[in-house]
Amino acid sequence: MPQLNPAPWFMILVVTWAVFLTIIPPKVLAHSFPNDPSPVAAEKPKTKSWNWPWY
Repeated sequence: MPQLNPAPWFMILVVTWAVFLTIIPPKVLAHSFPNDPSPVAAEKPKTKSWNWPWY
């Protein structure tokens, strides 16, 4: 049963993880979001209380 021979599959696994750990993280970390939230936008506007006519 040749599929149980770990030699080619282990090398494919090692090369795949080497690609994932060396090439992809810098590309992901270099991504910037175009609309970063600012502290001014984080402030809540003051709302008025509702007038409930049936209360």
